[in-house]
Amino acid sequence: MFEIKKIIGGLLMPLPLTLIILSLCLLFIAKQNKKSYLIAWLCVLATWFISTPYGANLLIEPVEKTQAPFDIKKHKKLDYIVVLGCDVYANSRLPANGQLGGCALSRLVEGLRLANAYPQAKLIVSGYGFGKTTGADLMAETAKSLGIAKHRVSTNPTAKDTADEAKLLAPKLVDRQVALVTSASHMARASDLFYVQGVDVIKAPVQFYTYTNTPTHKLFIPDSGVLRAVTSHWHEVIGKTWIALRRFINPEAL
Repeated sequence: MFEIKKIIGGLLMPLPLTLIILSLCLLFIAKQNKKSYLIAWLCVLATWFISTPYGANLLIEPVEKTQAPFDIKKHKKLDYIVVLGCDVYANSRLPANGQLGGCALSRLVEGLRLANAYPQAKLIVSGYGFGKTTGADLMAETAKSLGIAKHRVSTNPTAKDTADEAKLLAPKLVDRQVALVTSASHMARASDLFYVQGVDVIKAPVQFYTYTNTPTHKLFIPDSGVLRAVTSHWHEVIGKTWIALRRFINPEAL
């Protein structure tokens, strides 16, 4: 009974309910244009598939299993801990941590974990924003409120993307022991961009999306959170393709 209740509840969530309604509509529309009809069905089925834990795991696991969390026991020293920017939801009514999205918070938490493990290391938080509110400033304020000394924290608020972050931070990071904190899906592209700038980072990936242990009754039900995870990985595919294209045109680019 519990599983049945969860299945019905899951199917009534906005994403699966919308796909079900679209499927029902497709059953009753005219089918004169068979190609368009087939494409419409393929889009619905593909969206359903990549929104399920089962489908997402097939796409994500091969990428994320190449990444390993930062092991403090393997590294005796760090000079810098660099936390890359992510989602920001500016709202002056909220404290700094309340304006950081889940992606930014997961990265910052790892940065704080390493900052506590390596008390001599400097913490650099990066991230663009909106107007006067930047992800870097919000993360810095949050870090200080959670006990990291002000003199240990510096910000990089002007970088608009990862390539900018690597270029702007490289001068102070070359030949230093640097832990790079970013999402597991983003780590390969980010570490490559820093390497091109002469910075050989120690990877500290976070925000892993693992659906291997998802309960059976949830495996094939679409979920907006799962679709967001797949979207994050697809964003990286596009990012890597863009970098490859830029380097093909100009080997000195990025």
